[in-house]
Amino acid sequence: MRLRKQVLGTRNMVGLRVETARKNQGMKQKELLAQLQVNGINMNASSLSKLEGQIRYVTDYELNALADILSVSVDWLIGRR
Repeated sequence: MRLRKQVLGTRNMVGLRVETARKNQGMKQKELLAQLQVNGINMNASSLSKLEGQIRYVTDYELNALADILSVSVDWLIGRR
C-alpha cells in the first residue's frame, strides 16, 4: 500500500471520507473506478487520487455516485454527520 506523499489539499471536503469509506470496505481505487464507470462517471486513476487527496474539485454527479457506491450518505461525505 502506498502512503500519501502530499499534504491534503483544500479543494473538497469529501476526499478523506471517500478514502476512509473505500478502505473500510476493502475496496481498491481500481475497483471504485470501475463502479464509477458503471454509474456513468468517467474518471481516471489520477483524478480519483487527486479527489481523495482533496486537490481536485468534486462535481455533484460524482458526489452522488460516490455516496451510492460506498453506501454512505452525501451528508456523511461532506461532514454533516
